[in-house]
Amino acid sequence: MSSPAEIPYNSFIEIDRFSETAIYLQLANQLAKAIQLGYIPSGTKLLGTRQFSEIFHLHRNTIVNSFQELEAQGWIEIVPNKGSFVLSQSVQKFQKPIVPKQFSIHTYPEKTGFEFEQSILLDNPYENFDQRLFLTDGTIDHRLAELKLPAKLYSAILKRKSSISKVNQSKNNYFLKNLANYLNLTRGLHITKENILVTRSSEIALFLIAQILLKQRDFVAVTNFSYYKSNMIFQTQHARIKQIKTDGYGIDTDDLRKTCELYPIRIVYVTPHHHYPTTVTLSSQRRIELLQLSQEFGFAIVEDDYDFDFHYTNHPILPLASSNQNGMVVYTGKFGHYLAPGYRIGFIVAPKDFILEAKKHLSILDQQVDPFIEQVLGEMIHEGEINRILKKLRKVYKERRDYFCQKLEHELSNYLSFNAPNGGLAVWINFKQPINLMELKRNCAQNDLFIPQTILYQTHRQTGIRIGFAHLTFDEIDEIITILKLEITKETVSKVK
Repeated sequence: MSSPAEIPYNSFIEIDRFSETAIYLQLANQLAKAIQLGYIPSGTKLLGTRQFSEIFHLHRNTIVNSFQELEAQGWIEIVPNKGSFVLSQSVQKFQKPIVPKQFSIHTYPEKTGFEFEQSILLDNPYENFDQRLFLTDGTIDHRLAELKLPAKLYSAILKRKSSISKVNQSKNNYFLKNLANYLNLTRGLHITKENILVTRSSEIALFLIAQILLKQRDFVAVTNFSYYKSNMIFQTQHARIKQIKTDGYGIDTDDLRKTCELYPIRIVYVTPHHHYPTTVTLSSQRRIELLQLSQEFGFAIVEDDYDFDFHYTNHPILPLASSNQNGMVVYTGKFGHYLAPGYRIGFIVAPKDFILEAKKHLSILDQQVDPFIEQVLGEMIHEGEINRILKKLRKVYKERRDYFCQKLEHELSNYLSFNAPNGGLAVWINFKQPINLMELKRNCAQNDLFIPQTILYQTHRQTGIRIGFAHLTFDEIDEIITILKLEITKETVSKVK
């Protein structure tokens, strides 16, 4: 049995007298950690309460309470008239305590003691920044997000007696029914609530789709310029990516056919309403060809309609899912991302058998969206509030798109080309002469403008940037265009020299 005198308690026990945690619990917790780590071996007799009191300048009753807590947790046994002993966790010979010279019970390891595979593919693409101005790939202006109405409805719903029963429901039929009606009206679908699965984000929805459809080393076809998050999701399923050419009409279906003839493509991932990142709309002819290829080669079409709600013409193009007669299209998108944070969801629309399977996978990850939030969204759809909010935002974002494009044309037409998108929240620009985009990013940062790396696209054939306009006011657009013009001009002149 180890002697109490051999344990250097004051080398690893630190009492914080300003902590909100009671001192007796601090002492008990640190002694328990030391026992678990083997610094106080099984069978060791602890110092007496008076000795502990002297070492740490604590009242003896505090030590007594700590020992009682340790005994209650099963770490020690208090034997009357003999002392307190560390309980043996297994049959073993008593050993002398092994305490490193420099040891702190308060440290946490920087690295694991075991090996695991670390993914380079999933390295976080987001960058921290402190610049006042910033670009995005096309996001809403959170300053315009609807806050009051959802909060008011949420509060009212909580006060209803009938709302309590919804907490225990696995799904909110009222919300699903209204969402199905909304998608049918706006997107020309013919679905019921049985064809919808709601998730907390569109990324979770896409992750579920990939998890169900893909096996290791399956082939996924994406466009040569594509959404980085979707590529990351597919690669986490160990899929093999095949890039398909794109042009001003969207994905090149002739190139897709050639690829399908060479590889057993499992998924074709497309953003046909406004192709990411170039914003072009897939032509009607190619929509027909894509659906026909899906039937011919048996691949699933995953249609990501991430920004359908923001269109600036009277007649938005209907999704491929509206012509999904043979069940080859899995449709996913966002809903409510123009509302306050917490009211934004993702969804999957697919045949019933696929939705049932997706529910199994989702039940492991996340049981359900907040039922009260679903009720809020359902009521906002039913009362027409969603349409009212979107009508107001579309007007604001259309004005910002027009102003942004006018400034681009007036200030930067000598250096780049673009087409004003008929919808969405971003503009795709091509440089007439290639410049170093990473150098542009660094120089703009020095002028208080942050450009995320994820919106930069550069190959030996093309140099482009996807720039969001919706989150910017007119004044902010003016400032950003001025900075871009200054730095693009410098880059161009420097290259000529």
